Amino acid sequence: MKHFRNTLLISAMILAFAFVSASPVFAAEPNQVNCPVMGAPINKAVYTDYEGKRIYFCCPACIGAFEKSPEKFMEKFEKEGIVLEDAPAAKKE
Repeated sequence: MKHFRNTLLISAMILAFAFVSASPVFAAEPNQVNCPVMGAPINKAVYTDYEGKRIYFCCPACIGAFEKSPEKFMEKFEKEGIVLEDAPAAKKE
């Protein structure tokens, strides 16, 4: 009986954790800190919007490099787990 109770308790804890983890209240915050092209720290005044996301760069020249093959850089963001900021027009109100 004690084994069943422990198993039930562990199962309930796993389900509770899964529910909380999937909750939009705990959605990841934007965390881009480096330029996707050069890897240098971003300058928040230098950016482009792509598919509803704002991508920051270290310098204006990097925007052109990004625009030549944006899918490559978007895949890199996804692979590295980088969460991008929503572009202002894409924010839901």
